[in-house]
Amino acid sequence: MSIKNGAVDASPVQMYSRLLNLASDSLAKNEFKPDTPNFREERSSKSSQWKPCADNNKAAVSLERSRELSNGYIMVSANGGLNQQRVAICNAVAVAALLNATLVLPRFLYSNVWKDPSQFGDIYQEDHFIEYLKDEVKIVKNLPQHLKSTDNKNLSLVTDTELVKEATPVDYIEHVLPLLKKYGMVHLFGYGNRLGFDPLPFDVQRLRCKCNFHALKFAPKIQEAGSLLVKRIRRFKTSRSRLEEALLGESMVKSTVKGEEEPLKYLALHLRFEEDMVAYSLCDFGGGEAERKELQAYREDHFPLLLKRLKKSKPVSPEELRKTGKCPLTPEEATLVLAGLGFKRKTYIYLAGSQIYGGSSRMLPLTRLYPNIATKETLLTPQELAPFKNFSSQLAALDFIACIASDVFAMTDSGSQLSSLVSGFRNYYGNSQAPTLRPNKKRLAAILSDSETIKWKIFEDRVRKMVEEGQKLRTRPYGRSIYRQPRCPECMCKF
Repeated sequence: MSIKNGAVDASPVQMYSRLLNLASDSLAKNEFKPDTPNFREERSSKSSQWKPCADNNKAAVSLERSRELSNGYIMVSANGGLNQQRVAICNAVAVAALLNATLVLPRFLYSNVWKDPSQFGDIYQEDHFIEYLKDEVKIVKNLPQHLKSTDNKNLSLVTDTELVKEATPVDYIEHVLPLLKKYGMVHLFGYGNRLGFDPLPFDVQRLRCKCNFHALKFAPKIQEAGSLLVKRIRRFKTSRSRLEEALLGESMVKSTVKGEEEPLKYLALHLRFEEDMVAYSLCDFGGGEAERKELQAYREDHFPLLLKRLKKSKPVSPEELRKTGKCPLTPEEATLVLAGLGFKRKTYIYLAGSQIYGGSSRMLPLTRLYPNIATKETLLTPQELAPFKNFSSQLAALDFIACIASDVFAMTDSGSQLSSLVSGFRNYYGNSQAPTLRPNKKRLAAILSDSETIKWKIFEDRVRKMVEEGQKLRTRPYGRSIYRQPRCPECMCKF
């Protein structure tokens, strides 16, 4: 049996057969019971006190000097996929303000992983981006002609190896600003997560929020396809939420059908169970020797540095990795969490993400218990998807839209950039009506360790407590991402 290909006739790999049977029985018994709220809103009324306000212009006066006293031009070549690039753009805007520099519209590096040649204008609205931020940072589309030879000679190139992850303002002032003043430009190459969150000047932090939540608007063709995607999920009845308006524009979310009928509610699920993540985790997922050989072969091809590092370190068993919450959740485990939370069999689920490792065989526990599953590929026609077919970042943008617009968003890996950005958007625009379900993998591993003996009612209680803990109202802790946790004075206002 090929684990990777996941043929339909392959036997599904199941690690918790007993619990799946209990979940199936529970769903059958509850099918005709009245619906419960199912985490439709956050658990604290205080969350509604936070309102979006990163777009106010109080900071414009203090940052206006950047237009008149420019120290030069900052070029950025961002790496990674859609979500990594988005973070890089916002960080670049903040750095340009911090160094009193003019920002050249960021470029995206071609990745052998993502294989997407898309540039800024293919994904975002260039003119809106420049205009929206013009009072705080000057942004131009191209580097001035007289500086292009400097860039071509790499005289002021700064790579990601020269900037530490989550660098501080001091790092930029000491290492980047001198180059900027000397050459009139700096090129930050392979740029990504290279600006920390604290300490950072209040107005610069606010600017980063303004960029993420207001200035970056998807290109019209992505908005149009995203709008069509959401309307088809909701059976052509829109929810008219502020979330959808922020993503798609007011004109895109107008209902195409008259009547009083409510739009279909749906849950968006982001499954992070792609082959690269599964292989990198070093975990065991119940596939036996065939799985172990296949994942080892993948590591040898794609992660030689990981294997080199492992030879020099003390080995950690797959059992210990799972116990400490280091393993990606399988589709089977995600299914058990949804059933434990009380989501009914008829729940409409939008599935985001790339190809699942193990294919349809791995997905069987989910598709059997929750048959109403849709993806962008099933909701849009081949003709409608054709303009995005060879552009993974643009396809990811459609998932981004569908996840943010959902009634409930469930993630399986809180460390993924998409889940982080989606949950941040929902916190920012959701007005406490856009819950995010975030399982604690370490606690879930402890619950599942009793899978052969635990009673279903106890399983439900423990899963609910785990998720409710993750839903508690929190303001952004020091040093944590404002993209994920925008509830802080720099991004939002309390009323």
